[in-house]
Amino acid sequence: MSDPLPRAADLLARRLYEAGCRHAFGMPGGEVLTLVDALDKAGITFHLAKHENAAGFMAEAVHHRDGAPAILLATLGPGAMNGVNVVANALQDRVPMIVLTGCVDADEALTYTHQVMDHAQVFRPITKGSFRLTAEGSDIIADKAVSLAMQPRPGPVHIDVPIGVAATPVRETRRRRLTPAAPVAPGGTCLESARRWVAEARHPLAVIGLDVLADGSKCVLQAFLEHFEIPFVTTYKAKGILPEDHRLCLGGAGLSPLADGHLLPLVQAADLILCLGYDPIEMRPGWREVWDPESQRVIDISAVVNDHYMHQAGINIVADTGATLEAIAKGTTGHATWPGGEPQAARAALARAFPQDEVWGPAAIIAETRATLPEGTLATADSGAHRILLSQMWRCDEPRGLIQSSGLCTMGCALPMAIGLKLAEPDRPVISFSGDAGFLMVAGELSTAAEMGGNPIFLVFVDASLSLIELKQRGRQLPNRGVDFGHHDFAAIGRAFGGHGHTVRSRAELRAALEAAQAADRFTVIAAEIARGDYDGRI
Repeated sequence: MSDPLPRAADLLARRLYEAGCRHAFGMPGGEVLTLVDALDKAGITFHLAKHENAAGFMAEAVHHRDGAPAILLATLGPGAMNGVNVVANALQDRVPMIVLTGCVDADEALTYTHQVMDHAQVFRPITKGSFRLTAEGSDIIADKAVSLAMQPRPGPVHIDVPIGVAATPVRETRRRRLTPAAPVAPGGTCLESARRWVAEARHPLAVIGLDVLADGSKCVLQAFLEHFEIPFVTTYKAKGILPEDHRLCLGGAGLSPLADGHLLPLVQAADLILCLGYDPIEMRPGWREVWDPESQRVIDISAVVNDHYMHQAGINIVADTGATLEAIAKGTTGHATWPGGEPQAARAALARAFPQDEVWGPAAIIAETRATLPEGTLATADSGAHRILLSQMWRCDEPRGLIQSSGLCTMGCALPMAIGLKLAEPDRPVISFSGDAGFLMVAGELSTAAEMGGNPIFLVFVDASLSLIELKQRGRQLPNRGVDFGHHDFAAIGRAFGGHGHTVRSRAELRAALEAAQAADRFTVIAAEIARGDYDGRI
């Protein structure tokens, strides 16, 4: 007896496995059961989350460790709609994600309307593309989706999978694969001008963004910066592209007015700005047009054409970062820069602006956690005031050592991302940092953490307030409305879901809780209680 023909869902799943995917996340319904089965048969484990939005963040975290597209699976109607936030996040945070939704067959939809809606219309504005799977075209649709998701700039791609199509046997045809384009470097007069500008610069500064993570040019980038003695800042997503104790590193930037007070004067004093894979979608408005291309030389090397208008440059190069830097450096001699030592002075000023010796409060919590947890700890950050402070204070020694939502800046991402990191890196310490409001959005996923095993640490800053919004509210001299909520026992919530729980109010208590959490056999929730207003003057 000959082997049965593969189903359309099998061909889709095999292409995802070929792309390196080994995990998928979501909440199934009857419309996606064939897909779940096909993923399993292809070697991709399906993980049940408690909400599709959290499932997408778990998938994103795994992507940050293995480099393969994230997979989010949702059933039709309400299931698909639950994933809208994380899909929009993937678009703005440049995360390659394959979004698989189930749907009824076209003929069925003519007379059946329960939970039926046009998924493609919903997902089209928040994805790079939307496809409807067909039986005979399943392999090529899968390849198109994977290729599109991974092409610069990466992002989510949606595939709507009709129930009947998923289960349809398909004659295996010749596979078609789009060969990735080779890295391209510039030439001609633009290259010669770039070489001359770099050679003539005495006060250069680089701003490095997440494109560098996608094109894998870290080693070339480091050699270039060191050869030409160029100090640099990174966006929050690019933190750790070079270890942050590197002598040329000025740390992360983009959201803290306090940090910008020391960094922007340096930017404005530079005679050459190098935008290296810099995607300004992460940056606050204070970084809009912070240099003048009429009076400052600016070279912008990016993965796509500048259509954001956050800044302009005298030389715009759309090309691979590493290949371009190699072309610029060829035959160009390095030399000493910044003879007045301004970058070193700015670095020292930043260290004073974000002190490590606070007795207690959010800065003390971050400093004590960084000092207690070992090198190699992976961290996630939720949106809120704590994220801005954490992104300035948390030292990263590797790319993606700290992950967060810094494009869409959605709340509720840190806890599920930590679950995904622990799944992908079970032998490394993993900690998430959440505000109490963001933690409450996804507290049910503690059950997922318990089911998956491992001992991730979930640290919660507890002040019973939307601190960042309350701070802005006060800054505008508006009355306190809609930013305060109840004080809850987060440690007890952790214990109720089968983990450990600690409430801490001092550095010594925090250190003891962190040490216990590292040795624990399951997850730990640490509720770090702080006073309202503790972020004042800190960010």
